[in-house]
Amino acid sequence: MDRKRIWGWWFFDFASQPYATLLLTFIFSIYFAEVASTRFVLEGTDPAQAGARAQALWGWGLAASGMVIAALAPILGAVADTTGRRMPWIRLFSAFYVAGAAGLWLLAPDGKGLVLALTCFGLGLIGMEFATIFTNALMPTLAGREEIGRISGSGFAFGYVGGVLSLALMLGLFAESAVTGLTLLGNPPALGLDGAAREGTRFVGPFTALWYLIFMIPFFVWVREPRGVARPLQLGRAMRDLGALLRSLRHRRSLAAWLLSSMFSRDALNALYGFGGVYAGTVLGWPVILSGIFGVTSAVSAAVICWIGGRADRRWGPRPVIAACTLVLIAVCLLVVGMDRTSIFGVKLPPGSRLPDALFFACGVAIGGAGGVVQAASRTMMVRHTSAERATGAFGLYALSGKATAFLAPTLIAVVTTATGNQRLGISPLIVMFLLSLALLSWVKPEGEPEQ
Repeated sequence: MDRKRIWGWWFFDFASQPYATLLLTFIFSIYFAEVASTRFVLEGTDPAQAGARAQALWGWGLAASGMVIAALAPILGAVADTTGRRMPWIRLFSAFYVAGAAGLWLLAPDGKGLVLALTCFGLGLIGMEFATIFTNALMPTLAGREEIGRISGSGFAFGYVGGVLSLALMLGLFAESAVTGLTLLGNPPALGLDGAAREGTRFVGPFTALWYLIFMIPFFVWVREPRGVARPLQLGRAMRDLGALLRSLRHRRSLAAWLLSSMFSRDALNALYGFGGVYAGTVLGWPVILSGIFGVTSAVSAAVICWIGGRADRRWGPRPVIAACTLVLIAVCLLVVGMDRTSIFGVKLPPGSRLPDALFFACGVAIGGAGGVVQAASRTMMVRHTSAERATGAFGLYALSGKATAFLAPTLIAVVTTATGNQRLGISPLIVMFLLSLALLSWVKPEGEPEQ
């Protein structure tokens, strides 16, 4: 094994994780919910309905990004396999990541730039997802099959370390309280940013872009594509190869079942990540800083759990690891649906009870840990269903399975939330999706089904 090359590959997880940690889950999503809710209230919407409208708007934005990813992922994968090149695509979509993240600075506290910021967020998310397809496709070239599970799990653990460090820096130096204008350390935002204008919190976008630019350097320096002949772009051949791969699913029951299973589980998991911060901000009333502390706690725990999960994957294989973690995620969804500030499953709590906060902290640990292990073990399972030569196309198809219905979970959440006016009930479709994933997993061969 080339350990430097493996470390370089791990640095993609380290560099890209802040998009999920800072933007999708803990900082920007909370700020977006605050700004959108305030704007809707000023327009005359009831405060409870304003929170629901903010969650619905966030849902439509994620759904639109998911549709773009679903449409293009398998085509791009087939094109990359046809040309034999992956690094140029990683550079291109890294530019999308950086531009989209940096644009989030434009969301002002008065709600100006709300749609523009959501568009920038979608651009960056598309960049992250597409870059991930091509970096995942390098996995079969890193080591032998028996080590892939450990490498994948350790990569996710290292990514969570990046998420923790970036979140700690944001909370300590930049993200300010909406009430005091001070950071977690009790100081005004660094670099002369204006706390009254929420510039410290808005800096989360440019900060995420800078983090990625800096920590992708080891990836581009240490990771080289395997030697091979670069071929000119042949779109017709790429589409024929993609068509052949899709037709082969009729005869590859394990791969087909795996793609369907991962389609439901990853869609539900991404929605859980995407709406967790909105739920904390609007249902439990958490400010950005408390949500950030929650993020640090859950990400530290998740890093340890992912490292352990990688060892479990190597010991027992990815399928039982995925099944166990999916059960944990179902339990979390049930608790979230049954809990609010005043009661848990209909049992009234004393006024001012902190039990909901403690339980949601536990949920954060479970979501981060179980979700990270599911994703790490899932890409191990995908490696068992492909070859090094066809990996990008296969991972493009894998991305399609994760995004073909990526609009479904956010759309269902938006629809159910709008129909009921209740954010907790809006999360309930995720339970059904995780259960469907678990049922389909029983058809997947534990050792996979590599191409013949």
